Formats: sequence, structure tokens, C-alpha cells
Amino acid sequence: MAVGFETDIQYLKGIGEKRAQLFRKLGITTAGELIAHYPREYIDLTQPTPAAAAPVGQQAAIRATVTGKSGEQRIRKGLSVFKVQAVDEEGIRLSITFFNAKFTVDKLQAGQEYLFYGQVGGTLLKKELSAPLVFTLQEAQELIPVYPLTAGLTSRMVAGAVRQALGALLEQVQEPLPSAIRVQHNLCHLQYAVENIHFPAQRQNMLLARRRLIFQELFTLTLALSAVRSTKGMEAAVRLAPADLSDFIASLPFPLTGAQLRAVGEITADLAGPAPMNRLLQGDVGSGKTVVAACACVFAAKNAAQAALMAPTEILAAQHHQTMQKLLGPFGIRTALLTGSTKAAEKRRIKEQLAAGEIDLVVGTHALLSSGTEFARLALVITDEQHRFGVGQRIALGQKGGAPHTLVMSATPIPRTLALMIYGDLDLSVIDTMPVGRLPVKTYAIDSAKRQRAFGFIQKHLDAGYQAYIVCPLVEPGEQDTAGLISAADYARQLQEKEFSAYRVGLLHGRMKAAEKEETMLRFKNGEIDLLVATTVIEVGVDVPGAVIMLIENAERFGLSQLHQLRGRVGRGNVQSYCILLSDSKGLDARARLNTMCRTTSGFAVAEEDLRLRGPGDFFGQRQHGLPQFALADLSTDVALLESARTAAEELLTADPGLALPEHRLLREQVEQMLRAIGSRPN
Repeated sequence: MAVGFETDIQYLKGIGEKRAQLFRKLGITTAGELIAHYPREYIDLTQPTPAAAAPVGQQAAIRATVTGKSGEQRIRKGLSVFKVQAVDEEGIRLSITFFNAKFTVDKLQAGQEYLFYGQVGGTLLKKELSAPLVFTLQEAQELIPVYPLTAGLTSRMVAGAVRQALGALLEQVQEPLPSAIRVQHNLCHLQYAVENIHFPAQRQNMLLARRRLIFQELFTLTLALSAVRSTKGMEAAVRLAPADLSDFIASLPFPLTGAQLRAVGEITADLAGPAPMNRLLQGDVGSGKTVVAACACVFAAKNAAQAALMAPTEILAAQHHQTMQKLLGPFGIRTALLTGSTKAAEKRRIKEQLAAGEIDLVVGTHALLSSGTEFARLALVITDEQHRFGVGQRIALGQKGGAPHTLVMSATPIPRTLALMIYGDLDLSVIDTMPVGRLPVKTYAIDSAKRQRAFGFIQKHLDAGYQAYIVCPLVEPGEQDTAGLISAADYARQLQEKEFSAYRVGLLHGRMKAAEKEETMLRFKNGEIDLLVATTVIEVGVDVPGAVIMLIENAERFGLSQLHQLRGRVGRGNVQSYCILLSDSKGLDARARLNTMCRTTSGFAVAEEDLRLRGPGDFFGQRQHGLPQFALADLSTDVALLESARTAAEELLTADPGLALPEHRLLREQVEQMLRAIGSRPN
């Protein structure tokens, strides 16, 4: 049977239906998907480590001669142990333990040399290996690929299947990149890359292959996001005439900062343009993005057009609605709130008024995306906390009105490199200064020896009529983890019974029902709770001006950007606020993160440091930003390649904007596949 890229994996020799089920757990269903399942690392057998020098507790390849084997020992049902003795060239003894590996042990011959790869234990004069991989000396000249696995599959099984698929498919691999781009950026051919990412003869071959494949990932995504952007640019926007906002800005109870005025100018220029606006408004917590969005809503209303604002939670939507009603109501702008919990009759009435053009601004959650929500003349779509929505969701709301202008807001400061990738289809406006009079939150790092002092500091502020948060890492209720953490529920109970028995203690965590969370947060906002014990569910939350202190337990368990978002929950009023980071960690990385928090209140400085320390995998999870999962690219280490890929993509699109030339057919197909992955496809 001829093997093609779409051949079901079960038809590859030696796989069959049973093993194919295991591959499907890894998302591999075809031969083509199999060769795109890249190794996560490599075992280097070319330079074995002498047993004496092999570091205890680390992985190492040790070359040794088998001197003896003991018989099978049955420890319990389903578990057999085998012991093998070996010695290396320097005479250091090696004790090797295998589990349920009779076939492997039977193949080992006394007097023969092998390479054993595994975690080293034991002492200086007698090293131990537990369940190592075993290789013959003939395999010593290779880098051995190690693949992402699932139970029942070994790396050897995957490598064998990949080798077979490559034998059938490698000659069929077509090169999508124009030769000029490959030459300019020093990239190997795709066939070479696919072969050498799996089975490189030497490390240099693997590095060449890896660089080529990463470039292609970033290049294709850049083209895809450019396609979204150019498609919107080709549409005719809902035409809005220039509007004077001076009366609205003068009515505000505070002066706008220079950064806010600059953002308003950029947005209104886009709104009056011929193409739909597609802009990201990025600013720190409390920098005043909402009032800038309000200016955009006034601009639309002065053109007898509608606006929609989507927030990730009902309580945040309610807060936005309350703010907008207060700011826009005096100008006769009609607002409404539409969420999942809006009563059916009210929901029906709001939808009828929207369709009739009797509502100027609707604020809501995902309910705005539901079928049956129609607009008379939707000109502006605003999404808040954009990193909580995927690219596809952003576009779905935009499709409610044909080609409305789009403004997305994020209070999560993102390093420019990452922003270019995640929001590559958007123009960027940044509010990089805070409103006049806003007091920076004072941040302190302490250890548990000072916990009671911190509690006393909190009690002093509660006695003065203020409120506080205590934030805990997520641990299951009733469970104490190995590091001694207890759940937020158990901690809240302890605090209510002991140190804070004289105060009203509330609890908020992600496993509570949505209605319970909303009710608790509303009670806190209304001053009915003095101390709120919570998990990171409050990371994006409502403004509670009375909350002036936050204590974060086990602060080393949180990323810098997450700590900064949490800190942003206090300091919302005009009273000096505090953030106390409690940690007993002695780790250098943890201390560096906490010191950064104490040193700066700038979200952008925090984000840059977070990306440097932890990389985007932790900084910004794939499910949050809506991008497809990268197979190889790492935005914290591949910045130079990202810039090269973006430059190459821009040059190619200048020459062939729609990738319409015949030689770009394969690239166009890859871009369409990428667009499907991010939930967006140009019409």
C-alpha cells in the first residue's frame, strides 16, 4: 500500500489499530501528523560520562561492561525487579535496576559493553541507575530523539514509526518557502529539516533543522495575522464623520493624561477613516483605558451609530455598564447591560431595542455573541481584557455588524515582542502614564516569621473602615499539599476562627458557581465583607476603592505578571495602599521576582522581566491568547527569528499581497490552515 500524508496511522507497518489508539491520544491520526510530531529533546550518546564523574541526581550516559545479572524478583503482582551489575573503563562499579523489563535484561550479555542512559544515584565508588535506556555501541554516534509520549508508547516505538513514515513521505515533502527567502535568511530545505529534526547525525544538523522549522512557524503565523488585518482593511467601514469630543472631555471629573489624549486621537482618526479600525489599547491597571473607550462610544453615538463592549465576567461587565451609564447618561446616550444571567423578558426587550436602534451602547459578556442579538447600526466593537478571548471570538462579535471598527483593551502589559505576535493583526495604542494623583501601591516582601505582624497591619486598616484581600495559591479544599499549602477555603475558616474572628471574612475561588462568585464580589464591593480570602480568580475583577491591602501567601508560586495583576486590585481609591508578598523561598529566581515587584510599579517593566525569567509558556498560556500551539518556537528565545520572519512576511506580501502567484500556492494553503487553527478565516 502506498503511504501518503493522509494515510491513517494504523496502516503503517507495526502499528495496527490498538497502537494507533495510543498515537491518537497524542493527536496523531495520519502519517503526515506523525512526521510533524517533533522530539522534545535528544540523548547525546557521542560523549559518555565516566561513572565516577556522573553527577548524582542528574541524567547521564555511562559506557559500561555487563559483569553479571540476578534473576527475576517478584515484588508484588504486576511488578518484577531485575538487577544487573556492570563496570566502566575506570573500574567503577555500576548497579542497575530494571522494572518489568525481562526482554531488555535477557538481551544483555555478560562481557559486552553497552551505553546506559538514566538518572544517576549511589555513591562516588558505586553508582546506581534505575530503569535506564540501553543502547548498543553502534548507536553511540547518534543523537537519540526523545518524543512527547502517552502511557503505552515508548520513545523507541515512536521513533520506529517516524522512521518508517519518513521513508515513504520524505521525497513527497514540498518546499513552500521561496528560494530567495531561504537564501536571504540562511535556511535549509524543508526535506532536510524534517529528516534532521528527527534523526540528526550530529548536533549541528539538528540546529539547522530546528532553526528552519521555527522560522516557518513564525513566518506562517505572521502571514495569517496579516491576512486577517488586510481583509479588514479591504472592507468598507461603517462611515463615521469627524465628531467634536471637547464637551464630553470637559465634563469629566478629572483631566485626561497626555497618554490618554494621544490614544483618543489615534482612535478617533481611525473611526473617521475609510477602513475599519483594528486597534489594541494597552495600558497598566488603573491607567484609564475605560474613559478612553467611553470617548470612542461618544464618537459613535454622535454619528447615530451603536457600540458594543464585551467583558470576560458578568461582574466586570456590570462595573463597565455602571461607569459608562454615569459618564454617558448626561449626554443622552442610552446604555444597556446584557449578560447570561439577564432575565429572559429583559433580554428579549434589550435585543428588540438593539435591533430597532433604541440602544446606543450595550455592555455584556459572551451573551453578546449569541444568535438573535442583532444591531441596527453597529459601528464600534470593544473587548476588554482581550487576552481572555481568542482571535476567533474577537472577530465573531465584529461580524454582528458587517465591518464595524474594533478596539480591544488589555490591562496585562505585554512586552512588545510578544504583543507583535499575539496582536499582529492590530495597531497599537499604549497608555504608559498613570492619572494625576494616583498613589503607587507600596510593595513589601516578607517571610512567615513576620506573618502575625502583617495580620496586625491588616487589622489596623480594617478597624479604620477599610478592606483587604488575602490571596492563596489554588489547592483543593480539605487537602494539604506536599509544600504545606492549605486551600483558600480551609485558610478562610482558620482566619475567621482565630486572627480575624472579629471581622467579616469572605471566600472566593474558581470552583464556586458563577452566581456565588458574583454575589461574594458584590458583597465585598458593597462593604459587607471586611477581608476577602481568594485565589487568582480576582486577578481580573471589579474596582473596590475601600480595599487598600493585599497579602499574597506563597508569592513565589505566582508569575511576575500575575502578581502585578493581583496587586492592581488595591490602590483603586485615593488612599495609600499596600501589597505584602509572603514567601519563605530561598530560590534565586523567586527572590528576583519578588524584588522586582518591590522595586517597580510599572506593568511594562514587570512584563519584560517576567518574559525574561520565565518565557511565554508561563507568562501567557496558549489558551489565553488564542494562538495555535507552537511545535518548536519559543518567543522568549527566538526573538531574532521572529523579527526575521516578520520582515520576510512583510516583503513577500508587498510583492504578492494575496499570495496569489502559483509559486506561493503551498504557502497560501499553510496560511489557510493556520487561520482555521486560530478560529479566523478571511471571507
